[in-house]
Amino acid sequence: MEENDSEKSQDFIRTHISEDVANQKNDGRVHTRFPPEPNGYLHLGHAKSICLNFGIAKEFNGLCNLRLDDTNPSAEKVEYAEAIQKDVKWLGFDWDERLFHASDYFDQLYQWAIQLIKEGKAFVCDLNFEEMRAHRGTLTEAGKNSPFRDRSVEENLDLFAKMKSGEFDEGTKTLRAKIDMSSPNLNLRDPVIYRILHQEHPETGDQWKIYPSYDFAHGQSDSLEGITHSLCTLEFEHHRPLYDWFCENLKIHHPQQIEFARLNLNYTVMSKRKMLRLVEEDHVDGWDDPRMPTLSGMRRRGFAPASIRSFCERVGLAKRENIIEMELLEFCLREDLNKCAQRRLGVLDPLKVTIANYPDGQVEELDAVNNPEDQKAGTRKISFSKTVFIDRNDFMEDPPKKYFRMAIGKEVRLKYAYYVTCREVIKNEQGEITELICEYDPESRGGGTPDERKVKGTIQWVDSTTAINPEIRLYDRLFKVPNPEEAEEGKDYISNINPDSLTSLSNALVEASIENLEAGEPFQLERIGYFTIDSKARESCKLVLNRSVAMRDSWAKKQGK
Repeated sequence: MEENDSEKSQDFIRTHISEDVANQKNDGRVHTRFPPEPNGYLHLGHAKSICLNFGIAKEFNGLCNLRLDDTNPSAEKVEYAEAIQKDVKWLGFDWDERLFHASDYFDQLYQWAIQLIKEGKAFVCDLNFEEMRAHRGTLTEAGKNSPFRDRSVEENLDLFAKMKSGEFDEGTKTLRAKIDMSSPNLNLRDPVIYRILHQEHPETGDQWKIYPSYDFAHGQSDSLEGITHSLCTLEFEHHRPLYDWFCENLKIHHPQQIEFARLNLNYTVMSKRKMLRLVEEDHVDGWDDPRMPTLSGMRRRGFAPASIRSFCERVGLAKRENIIEMELLEFCLREDLNKCAQRRLGVLDPLKVTIANYPDGQVEELDAVNNPEDQKAGTRKISFSKTVFIDRNDFMEDPPKKYFRMAIGKEVRLKYAYYVTCREVIKNEQGEITELICEYDPESRGGGTPDERKVKGTIQWVDSTTAINPEIRLYDRLFKVPNPEEAEEGKDYISNINPDSLTSLSNALVEASIENLEAGEPFQLERIGYFTIDSKARESCKLVLNRSVAMRDSWAKKQGK
């Protein structure tokens, strides 16, 4: 813990905040906020911001608000707002009584807009968005003033009041800040601060016909809430001068905006707009599809909050954009699950094994360890009988040297059970192996070594008398290339969807105790991977196991661990 705290203290944001506290800026207060727009589900990139904002508030004995920046009713839903709150709490954070909405401040924002008009710093513009874009200029050419820029204060106040009362159609008028059309920063070239939208709002209903822009609402909402440090991702860096302009010209409390690099993960997309298309076009099973980088999807896949927090901490904070490897995320998941996930037995491709010298009709109970990493996890009982199933890939008729699994005449250990030796192979008319006839050593109960002989191979199995047959879903990368945005000419990221991102198995067998686990509770099918019971399927009384992650750890291998 001390090492992690030391690492945290080195990042540039915490250094900046520490200096502010030492200098008694804002009376030494630290107050942050997490301000998502309720226009989609939260994803892994949001998790980084959640951990940062709530984490810094805790470290500096401050506060962190949850604020829904609901300024665009055309894209916002109550469903999204509720999902955001659920995800933040699931991740392990709480805003106490400080849940706010940008819409809470619509009256004050409107009054501030009137203040700017009265001071000659805002005007009603009749240009449509295409015309405004043409007037805006480029990075190398200055923009042109709107022909409506010099309207009188009285005319602007009258037109703005009529916009508010719904007298104009959408897109016919906007309220723009009057700043500088020749500014090298395009965000300062008379930005739109209000537009007409005749749409019902999830919080305010049909009360408003005009809505503030994100840029106008964001900083002023921060100010009203007494935020001291407004932590944003790098795409807002060029918006900071506008954030500052509003606070300075309105003469209100001025939080400090600080930017950090957003989280980019390979083999996926981190855009709510692009995720929405995946959902709407049925490329995935909703926002909570286990292949999606949404927090709800990761929860359904079996991620625990601790693994996501650990990942965000390892990624750290940077001032430049970079792409994080999916293998690091999977490493953090394995590291977490290895400590807490109970072990269970299962076979994905069952092969029948008959133990010829085992008593007919006998079924015995054996002890199996729940988690070797956790002594308090104890043991469970598993059944054993004359017929068991092993995984088909644990047997070879003609094995190479140093092959330690089952083969004719080769003794192996059935984990927690007995030593067995294959004596005969039974095939069908097509030459496919359908059954193995084996013998067991009655003295080796529990997998012990009664005569100190060496048995190198240990394989998993399930008992025929109690095994259950759930559907098993094996998930892979949603996209087949590291950067889905790089597509062939004339195509986009959709063309890079991995057709093998989901494999469903219907013949697998697992031990019966899995049926008693709760949806979302993690467990490890030994030698196969970490799994969880699918929550959606459980609601319809269907048992589906989602593989969270395979056993192979390629990231740790790369790091030489």
